Amino acid sequence: MNKSAKRTDGRRADGGGQLWLRLPAMVREALYDTLMVTGLACMDEVLEAERAALCGVRYAHQAQRQAQRAGHVPSSLVLGGRRVTVSRPRVRSVAGRELKLPSWREWSARDPLEARALEQMVLRVSTRRYARSLEPLPAPVATRGTSKSAVSARFVYGTERKLGELLSRDLHGLKLVALIIDGVHFGQHVVLAAVGVDERGHKHVLGLREGATENAAAVKALLADLVERGLDTNRSLLIVIHGAKALHKAVAEVFGRRALIQRCREHKKRNVTEALPERLRAGVRSAMVQAYATRNAKCARRLLENLARQLEHQHPGAAASLREGLEETLTVMRLDLPENLERILSSTNLIENLFSRVREIGRRVKRWQSGTMLLRWTAAGVIEAERGFRKLAGYRARPTLVAALRAHDAQLDRSEGKLDTAQDAA
Repeated sequence: MNKSAKRTDGRRADGGGQLWLRLPAMVREALYDTLMVTGLACMDEVLEAERAALCGVRYAHQAQRQAQRAGHVPSSLVLGGRRVTVSRPRVRSVAGRELKLPSWREWSARDPLEARALEQMVLRVSTRRYARSLEPLPAPVATRGTSKSAVSARFVYGTERKLGELLSRDLHGLKLVALIIDGVHFGQHVVLAAVGVDERGHKHVLGLREGATENAAAVKALLADLVERGLDTNRSLLIVIHGAKALHKAVAEVFGRRALIQRCREHKKRNVTEALPERLRAGVRSAMVQAYATRNAKCARRLLENLARQLEHQHPGAAASLREGLEETLTVMRLDLPENLERILSSTNLIENLFSRVREIGRRVKRWQSGTMLLRWTAAGVIEAERGFRKLAGYRARPTLVAALRAHDAQLDRSEGKLDTAQDAA
């Protein structure tokens, strides 16, 4: 059999099939190089045509010449996530003033490097590997701006801008039905986050602040910022929090009687079980889950009170933790919402899920150098997560929640009206 004979699978027996398999990649690389070189050549032609329009035809005598050629200067444009060195034609007025060519003014004004660096980091590309993540350019094309320090600087600038945009969002006209507030730990730092759900079931990241939920000043500052940017405190709102007293106090001071406070059930289960020996935790947690699963406030309260009485003799700390804020763990249950909507609005897990994206992006960070650094990374993560936001599960039942909140408003208005009448009579 001839060594050069073809095999039945279509490849050559002498290894020529390897070349055949490489052809698509070779063609793609050649096409890419051709397009890049051709594109740069077209750019040169456009700039030269614009220079000719200002200066006239080269070497031609023009008595009324208003501009003149001034050679070329090394410059750079953004291309494929890096800066590409190009030779830019220069034009000067007769008076010696530098004139910018229209196309160059447009091209140089657009700087997507910051956005590209931010996108690559969000996709978990390290600064050291940034250059490898870009499409290769033809060998003659000189590039810069892909070093670790350059990419890091652009990421810092980009996240600072994203953080500023996030913290300055206008909240006027945003009709919320629920506000979820919680603090998420990153090393020695805590980020306070507020997420709102509007009447259509859409989720919105409203604000971030560095500081613990146990810190009343930080919590009040976060809420004050939301109010200053337009959050309406004159409408009843379901506010989901965990059990921190400072957070509860701040919410009550800002929203008053318009706040329907729901304590996070997951935090409640965790706090109670952590006060128990290991052997009792699973059983107590199961009992609490069954109580909340009744979806009847009176029945759930009775079961939880019975559980607290069983614990108080041997484990008074766990019993006290269970009783503390017990009524507020049942707030959503009293609104008669569908099961899936009640489950979501009975905990702060929505924020935990949101911050899982932040943890994923920042998993390579060994040490958070400052709260500002953490806020920048957090802004990048939550804005990226927002791109994949879906409507709240059970959002079709939102009219039930809206009706319950408006009924609460009406009840408060009537009681406040009676109080005003009584004060006038006095």
